[in-house]
Amino acid sequence: MKTILTFLRNREYRDLLYTTAIILTIGTFSYHHIEGWSYIDSLYFSVVTLTTIGFGDFTPQTDLGKLFTILYIIMGIGVILTFINTLQHHYTQSQQKRKKK
Repeated sequence: MKTILTFLRNREYRDLLYTTAIILTIGTFSYHHIEGWSYIDSLYFSVVTLTTIGFGDFTPQTDLGKLFTILYIIMGIGVILTFINTLQHHYTQSQQKRKKK
């Protein structure tokens, strides 16, 4: 819990978190309206797509959905992977500081 709080206190980390939330929100609303999926399914697909997991249980069926997915991946994959890497790096640094104490 301390790791999360220190992460949120850092302005750069907070900005990255906001950017990540915005990207996921864009994907969620877009897939909901383009493909007609529920908001949960749309969020799930957005996360699975941008983290490059790609389970394949959902796939866009419309041409617009497929084109949006191409642009969404290009736009969002770097942000999501940077967010995950930053979180991991912050957690590792926090653990190392605790071990030194």
